[in-house]
Amino acid sequence: MRSRYSAFVLGLDDYLFATWHPRTRPDDVRGDPGTVWTGLEILDRTDGGPEDETGEVEFIARWQGGEMRERSHFARRAGRWTYVEGME
Repeated sequence: MRSRYSAFVLGLDDYLFATWHPRTRPDDVRGDPGTVWTGLEILDRTDGGPEDETGEVEFIARWQGGEMRERSHFARRAGRWTYVEGME
């Protein structure tokens, strides 16, 4: 989760594309270059350890003028974690 947040902050769209599960990934994953991200707070984590195949992370991502709270679902694919979907 932290690496994906960092990718949003740095505008690393290729990384976001590569870490998004192909089943749920949109065609265009480009972020808004005008967004100024100001912080990430991890609220909860379920599973997602070295022996797990799935995991969830609940977080608040803040930007100038707003915030988003989500519980993200991740799945390990070919040994790497991928973002599957989020529930607000």
